Amino acid sequence: MAHTISPDLIAIQDEIRFDFGWTLDADLNSARELREECELKAWPKGIWSDSGRKQTLLDLQERLISGPITVLGAAATADDVNAAINAGHGIIAADGAVGVLTDFGFSEIVWNSLRCVVSDADGDEEHLANAAERGIPFILHAHGDNFDEWRALLDVLYLYKTPLVITHQTPDDIIGMYNPGGFTDGDRAVCFALSMNVSVELLTLRGFATDHIGKWTGATNPKQKMRKLEWMARVLELAGVEW
Repeated sequence: MAHTISPDLIAIQDEIRFDFGWTLDADLNSARELREECELKAWPKGIWSDSGRKQTLLDLQERLISGPITVLGAAATADDVNAAINAGHGIIAADGAVGVLTDFGFSEIVWNSLRCVVSDADGDEEHLANAAERGIPFILHAHGDNFDEWRALLDVLYLYKTPLVITHQTPDDIIGMYNPGGFTDGDRAVCFALSMNVSVELLTLRGFATDHIGKWTGATNPKQKMRKLEWMARVLELAGVEW
């Protein structure tokens, strides 16, 4: 399976680390520990073996390139979901934004449209668990200050034997992990879709904002979050995605 990842979407991660005063070592430690935790769990062979990981990515790619895709950001609303469904789009939810799907109860049309959840594990636990229980693939991300969060979510994903891809934000090659580029859950979800060879022309972004913090954002420092959203906008610009 061919992946197309712009070097610019990786390089900007260094700029972001410098801007926030974060260290590469912290990101590396979190990534390596996440991989080790995955290794220690007795996953069904189809999920965590080398062939299982490749198959998960192949299955995801097949579903993502089968038609237009809407990426739901933290400010997503039920109207955004309706618009996506009515347009025949598949959906990628950025972390806690999966919570907006609960507004539709047990609608199979809505949940069957959800392709995956891209998460650094700080979204609402109940909503993330709801998606995991349904077998929705998770793209679980490690960064320097989310050790506790990814551990808790990893336990949920293991409980439900949820299809899993793990990602990091370092320039290193880490076996079993993947760096699609980007920074926040929202723009990383876009980067992931692009890395799966989804065409820019087939991507629609809904629930993305830089002037306010979205309803589905996890626990955060408001001032810092607004700065993060500025970086999100820069990543999306680099990715060539209109929103």
